Amino acid sequence: MNHMKLSGLLAGLCALCVGIAHAQASTQALPSAQPFARVILVGDSTMAPRSGYGDVLCKLLKPGVECLNLAKGGRSSGSYRAEGSWAVVMAHLQQGRSHATPLPVVPTWVLLQFGHNDQPGKPGRSTDLASEYPVNLAAYVREVRQWGATPVLVTPLTRRTFKDGRLENNLLPWSLSMQQVAQENTVPLIDLNVLSYA
Repeated sequence: MNHMKLSGLLAGLCALCVGIAHAQASTQALPSAQPFARVILVGDSTMAPRSGYGDVLCKLLKPGVECLNLAKGGRSSGSYRAEGSWAVVMAHLQQGRSHATPLPVVPTWVLLQFGHNDQPGKPGRSTDLASEYPVNLAAYVREVRQWGATPVLVTPLTRRTFKDGRLENNLLPWSLSMQQVAQENTVPLIDLNVLSYA
């Protein structure tokens, strides 16, 4: 499955979310320069600018939807925060919030995709699948919600690695862990792992 096809699937979901938000938004007119919705992408190189599908996804969104691709190559659910990238996301969410209400001025979705660099063998990046990875994801979900935005978990894109002519899916355990976090926290989930594997 190519980047355009995957991006199209993600864009469809985002367009649906944005459509719902737009329909539910206040009837008060927004200044023409202000977007009516915002999507923030957080993840690793498979989503990041110049290396992943994130930029294509942003281009597929409707006019009036601001899309910020803050994904970074080589980052895991742990190192993204440790290196200060998560603080940048929080600053964007804080800027978009009204002082009069806990909700953001512009309805905002934060798509979170990690897993590739959480796997073992990556010093300074690897996280434990049982005790760290799900805890990190749940913390991101909690903090996004604290700023009035909507988290969306995206399972890790499968690698194109083959063994004896069959596609391996060594990211399946991370995908299943993320699905568990989504279920426990009632978070929307895009199963990109299963879509890309298919």
